[in-house]
Amino acid sequence: MTSSSPLQTSRLAMVLQVLMVLLIIAYPFAVWLGLNNWGIGILAPILIVVFLLRLLTFRGKLSQFTALGKIIALSGVILAAASWLLHETQMLLYYPVAVNGFLLLLFGQSLFFPPPIVERLARLAQPELPVRAVSYTRRVTQVWCVFFIFNGAVALYTCLRGDIALWTLYNGGISYLLIGLLMGIEWIVRKRIQRG
Repeated sequence: MTSSSPLQTSRLAMVLQVLMVLLIIAYPFAVWLGLNNWGIGILAPILIVVFLLRLLTFRGKLSQFTALGKIIALSGVILAAASWLLHETQMLLYYPVAVNGFLLLLFGQSLFFPPPIVERLARLAQPELPVRAVSYTRRVTQVWCVFFIFNGAVALYTCLRGDIALWTLYNGGISYLLIGLLMGIEWIVRKRIQRG
């Protein structure tokens, strides 16, 4: 019997992490597909396993992100378990609301207990930030807070509306497009500021 090398173990862990990220991103589609084809009795246990694996494999760039990732995964376990035990599909829809709420808490608290999250991330790549960049990272953190409020509110609306197609469209598509748009705009503004 041969034992696996540290390199093989590391690769397996990386593949598992990537798979977990893809599964979490696909969450709205998985819920829509699962509810339409299998029902809560099959879908909820699968989601519980996925979130438990995410809880065990999450690694972040900052300790705050690692803690947040684990809290978000735990909230997924709780919502899926509650849905399964109560036979209530509506509980599964609140996961995107929880994610936005936890991200808002993380980014918001970092404004009151500096440095802001965006500054911490920027310092991973460039430890010595100019004063202008520090001010900019604070502003970007504030913008993300506003985004999480908006995105969470719309996600909550889609939950309360109870229309699974609308919920899936927003939380599995439009929300990601808005995140990408915001990241793209921020990248363009950052490059202009760096040049200026």
